[in-house]
Amino acid sequence: MEMDTLIKNANILLEALPYIQVLSGKTIVIKYGGNAMLEDQVTRTIMQDITLLKYVGMNPIVVHGGGPEINTLLKRLDIPTSFAGGYRVTGAEAMEAVQMVLTGKINKDIVASLNAMGGKAIGLCGIDAGLIRCTKAPPIGGEDLGFVGQIESIDTRLIKLLADDQFIPVIAPVGVDKDGHSYNINADTVAGELAAALQAEKLIFLTDVDGIRKDRDDPATLIPVITVGETYDAIESGMIEGGMIPKVLGCIHAIKKGVKRTHILNGTIPHPIVLEIFTDRGIGTMVTRDR
Repeated sequence: MEMDTLIKNANILLEALPYIQVLSGKTIVIKYGGNAMLEDQVTRTIMQDITLLKYVGMNPIVVHGGGPEINTLLKRLDIPTSFAGGYRVTGAEAMEAVQMVLTGKINKDIVASLNAMGGKAIGLCGIDAGLIRCTKAPPIGGEDLGFVGQIESIDTRLIKLLADDQFIPVIAPVGVDKDGHSYNINADTVAGELAAALQAEKLIFLTDVDGIRKDRDDPATLIPVITVGETYDAIESGMIEGGMIPKVLGCIHAIKKGVKRTHILNGTIPHPIVLEIFTDRGIGTMVTRDR
């Protein structure tokens, strides 16, 4: 390897050093799911990123979704599915399928992938130890959402116990009510609420676009930084719509509850977390309280 290449590699490591120092011991909540899960090679790099965070002294906590795989199973079972306000309408049959996919397959796939990278991941869902307590979510636009949960409380004791040790908690967004009934909860909402409850240093959403755009079809209109007030205006105007709304609302809620920084990144490119956290330029959109 030529000396110039070696020096370049050394400079890359040195660029990461101040970020490692500042974030050592801090909690990073990462929402991973949807289309960010579909490319195996990119998924591998995301697992590497998360494992690296743990090895350099941070406490990554993963909240995952699984929309594409849920859609596939519902189609195979001939169970109709629809969305309202960015949330999946979840009937009783659909809830069984959702819980099976999220807690039985995807959660364990992520845990296995992180463990294969040398991490020590543990899979959980909101039912475990009453981690996520919820009630039935209210209708949206007059439409009953079925078994969709609205979070009432998050018990962070188990997560803190694991994260402060050598483990990486991986959480499926299924909650439980006081009567023991399971509810599907939007993973973006869970990530935002969890980051707030843990007073995380950062909340990162991995999605299938570069971040928030002025024109959703034009990558050149990416907004690098947007304030909470500006996001409300963007939702009202329709610039932010559909599945991006729960992500942005998750960012807003977390910031209002004390989370320092929230980020929406493209999870379909290699190493998105490392590029955002350890480089001066960063990627995606950062949502902040103010400028």
